[in-house]
Amino acid sequence: MDQAKIKELKKISLDIKLGAVEAVYSASSGHPGGSLSISDILAYLYFVEMNIDPKNPQWADRDRFVLSKGHCTPGLYSVLALRGYFPREDLKTFRKIDSYLQGHPEMKHTPGVDMTTGSLGLGISAACGMAKAAKYCGKDFRVYAMMGDGELGEGQCWEAALFAAHFELDNLCAFVDYNGLQIDGHTCDVMNTDCIAGKFRAFNWNVIEIDGHDFCAIEAAVNLAKRTKGKPTMIVAKTIKGKGVSYMENSVGWHGKAPDADEYAQAVKELEAAKAELEN
Repeated sequence: MDQAKIKELKKISLDIKLGAVEAVYSASSGHPGGSLSISDILAYLYFVEMNIDPKNPQWADRDRFVLSKGHCTPGLYSVLALRGYFPREDLKTFRKIDSYLQGHPEMKHTPGVDMTTGSLGLGISAACGMAKAAKYCGKDFRVYAMMGDGELGEGQCWEAALFAAHFELDNLCAFVDYNGLQIDGHTCDVMNTDCIAGKFRAFNWNVIEIDGHDFCAIEAAVNLAKRTKGKPTMIVAKTIKGKGVSYMENSVGWHGKAPDADEYAQAVKELEAAKAELEN
């Protein structure tokens, strides 16, 4: 990937973060930390990799994306808005009673959302079903899923891992947002699931470990997943919770909390400054 493309994706990621922070601030609730940690991966998937058409969200042959850690809708809605599924201005309606942008994704009401999720473990299971259906129907679309490391404490995730390997779902590429934090603290203290990579290898997945903020690494991992036959792929992406906003980074308190007016202003200032630096 050349430097011009990397710079473009960095700008998109910063715009995703700005939209996510704006949504959470407007709602006075939401989950900013995990939305910011996956912004780079979302930028790559939606603006480089996935075969999608925002003008036709229900296109049968589109690639699918499932947000298995369904509480991180600020990031998902922000990238969908940037990609043209709905107006960016609507992010300000996040979690409002009459809004189609609710706290968890809802496939029947939100353009671009491929699966309703929220209960942890549900999303990766649905993604497996989508990938199996594609195989059964002879379709060549790919299915991408985003999991949280805290989510791996759910037994349903491991049932899905068995299913995907058993049916050789090589059209499934999942990510673990490995930021080390969940709502109650460090994942290693709440329910230690390390070594994540080793566990998925034992379940017969193709496993790739990357820096989840390195666009070249993201691209290389996704391309390797597409070349891998007979196995699903798990990309274990080491990330920083709250990435891009100094006071949110690596802070468990920002898992599910909205910034106040001063904190919001600081977040916007930092993210806009990062964008301006890219222009120099």
